Amino acid sequence: MKAMVLKEIGEVKVGAEPLELVDLPVPEPKPKEILIKVLACGVCRTELDQIEGRIAPPKLPVIPGHQPVGVVEALGEGATRFKIGDRVGAAWIFSTCGKCKFCLRGEENLCEQFKGTGCDADGGYAEYMVISEDFAYKIPSRFTDLTRAAPLMCSGIVGYRSLKLTGMEDGKTLGLYGFGGAHHLLIQTANFKFPHSKKFVLTRNPVERELAKKLGADWVGEIEDETPEKLDCAIDTTPVWKTMVEALENLERGGRLVVNLIRKEEIDKEFLLKLDYPRHLWWEKEIKTVANVTRKDAEEFLALAAQAQINPEVQEFKLEEANKALVELKSGQIRGSKVLKMQA
Repeated sequence: MKAMVLKEIGEVKVGAEPLELVDLPVPEPKPKEILIKVLACGVCRTELDQIEGRIAPPKLPVIPGHQPVGVVEALGEGATRFKIGDRVGAAWIFSTCGKCKFCLRGEENLCEQFKGTGCDADGGYAEYMVISEDFAYKIPSRFTDLTRAAPLMCSGIVGYRSLKLTGMEDGKTLGLYGFGGAHHLLIQTANFKFPHSKKFVLTRNPVERELAKKLGADWVGEIEDETPEKLDCAIDTTPVWKTMVEALENLERGGRLVVNLIRKEEIDKEFLLKLDYPRHLWWEKEIKTVANVTRKDAEEFLALAAQAQINPEVQEFKLEEANKALVELKSGQIRGSKVLKMQA
């Protein structure tokens, strides 16, 4: 099978190809595992951090990709949840211990033995991959084009989790800082769940602002802008610290800011100098982070996505164009989600 492999940490830039196209044997499913014939895999900003060493993958070489979708090709011994030919996907959560206090109380995203797809185990930048049947999910029939279903598996699921963590209710105001793969799906989710709420989008990227308007944002502005109304809830997906200050400035008393990404850039001194306790943090304002996802998040979101008829906007690339897709993502050439589509 063809696969794009990360053999060593490297910079993502024009002229550099940190991922190498190689031929590998098709993996065989172990007991309780399934073999997925991957038809598409979303490209995520987390992969930039992984490839460039800001989150060092413990497994090298590794096949990245944690938004794969495809069909079940083979079943390992004792695997019964799926049938050959079922349309399935995998998410960032590859496995957990299932025994610790976090797993036992439904917080498996916090498990100390949490393994990430495409990071701790080979992922979906390949024609085939294996995963435990317990960590795979049926793709709702409403999504006839699996290429468009791929972004649901991370951007959609983690966006859904971040929305839950805000404590959002219908009638509250929601601010979205950044408008990439996750937020272009999240706003569709919010429009469905909270039709009487106002959604404000703040982003530097004019292409993202245009897409936000198209998807029903009530107001669109720059990162530094004051929102038309105070925000009861806000979600930040940007890698810089400045957006947190701006979001806290716009946050209502008792409001909550959720930071939805795996890392921020190195601490910005300007951020520290501008952070003012009475203005930004007093009045019982909260900051909460998103750490991974659970299987329940995936199951709930996929059902909701079908019901809400969420429509991911995608840019397609061939498997061997993964480096190009990553360069565009890093340089801010974003409109919706980037997806690798495998050859038929």
